Amino acid sequence: MENILLIVLYIALALHVIMGAAAVWRVWRGDNVIDRLMAVELVATLTLAILVLISLIERENIFIDVALGLAALGFISTIALAKYVADEQMF
Repeated sequence: MENILLIVLYIALALHVIMGAAAVWRVWRGDNVIDRLMAVELVATLTLAILVLISLIERENIFIDVALGLAALGFISTIALAKYVADEQMF
């Protein structure tokens, strides 16, 4: 039973890495600023999912703590970038 769970976790990890590569490509080749901003948010979310999957595979809790910190930082940076795009000024 544990082997099946480990196989599913590795498959999910591989799929998330592939989706992350596609999102990074979209950041690189995005049409406009909004498209790139959404792709950056997607990359951040996929990075969090990858960290949680690694935490489940390795059975280490530190990856979840790092993922929570990155989630908070990603939220604040997304809000700041969206405000900058909307108003053309930071604060």
